Amino acid sequence: MYGSAISRDACVGILQLMTIRILAIGDVVGKPGRQIIHEKLPALVREKKIDFVIANAENIAGGSGITSNLFHKIRSYGVDACTLGDHAFRKSEIAYTLNTSERIVRPANMPASSPGKTFTVVTSNTGVQVAIFAVMGRIFMNLPCDDPFAAADKVLREIAPQVKVRVCDIHAEASSEKIALTHHLDGRASFVFGTHTHVPTADARLTKLGTAAISDVGMTGPYDSVLGRRKERVLQFMTTAQPAAFDVATDDVRMCGALAEIDVHTGRAISIERIEVTGDNARDAYDADDRETNRSHG
Repeated sequence: MYGSAISRDACVGILQLMTIRILAIGDVVGKPGRQIIHEKLPALVREKKIDFVIANAENIAGGSGITSNLFHKIRSYGVDACTLGDHAFRKSEIAYTLNTSERIVRPANMPASSPGKTFTVVTSNTGVQVAIFAVMGRIFMNLPCDDPFAAADKVLREIAPQVKVRVCDIHAEASSEKIALTHHLDGRASFVFGTHTHVPTADARLTKLGTAAISDVGMTGPYDSVLGRRKERVLQFMTTAQPAAFDVATDDVRMCGALAEIDVHTGRAISIERIEVTGDNARDAYDADDRETNRSHG
């Protein structure tokens, strides 16, 4: 055999450089969600050899909205980039960060006058460029948003051709709309993950054209609840129609998401798996970083 021999370790290193492992974490709810990311994410990154972490962070401030301070905190916990959804602007101060940071995006089909970027490109620690964008569904969402299919097409046209790894957060209520958007992006996005419903789905899959997809990655927060809120408060409203403060719950905290491995040269996904990490009950639902907000129904 001619040429220099390559050791097994070197071969493994070369193969690793050809792929990137991206973790998408679902809707992070309040202090309990932030706490489990802080406590569990570093070990998960080591165990699963994760190269890049994306989190939907629109609920990290008191269970609804995001502040600049909490954006920087969740970044310090190991989150590389954040996506948002219908609660993006619940805290008005986030507008400055949306306009200045390359690590956070709002849904691309929000009105053009909305603050923030429709997509971003972030270089991972391994030197791979990752394009990230989000679109918001229109079915049952009751928000003034444009066509998510056309918005996704526009973003994909604007991303430089050399950026092969492309990740989309579909923030939507209806599973049908999420699945339709996934088919629309098949082969054009590397990883499509759904958020918003706070309930993980069992349909993690690789599409025919090489997209890793899941309809909803689930919530990162307290599962002994109703979508992260104290169950007795939600039941009070649902059984009596009387307004109730939907406070963040504290028990059975989990970090949920999906992990996709992607070929960096083609942008095609190689694998996808659901991730669910259990943690302790949260000590408190709120802390000084959570600003008081109107948590009552409506």
